[in-house]
Amino acid sequence: MASKIRCAHILVEKQSVAAQILERIKKGEDFAKLAAEFSIDGSRRQGGDLGVFGRGMMVKPFEDAAFKLEVGQVSELVKTEFGYHIIKRLE
Repeated sequence: MASKIRCAHILVEKQSVAAQILERIKKGEDFAKLAAEFSIDGSRRQGGDLGVFGRGMMVKPFEDAAFKLEVGQVSELVKTEFGYHIIKRLE
């Protein structure tokens, strides 16, 4: 199991908005473009790219979901105190 991974995410406040974005990703729309358009955090400027991080650096629900992903895989909706995340493992 990897000790460090690189992920991107899209963070929104409403579950309904997150669900609509996830459907668009599943239909083949570009993750980075959707992150730039919809995400409410600073990573939107990098297409949602959060860079490389290890365990203990992110909130627990986010970390748990991110470390379960295979490279290229996109998560289902992940709720944290910040809102709803869609996570994509980059490497």
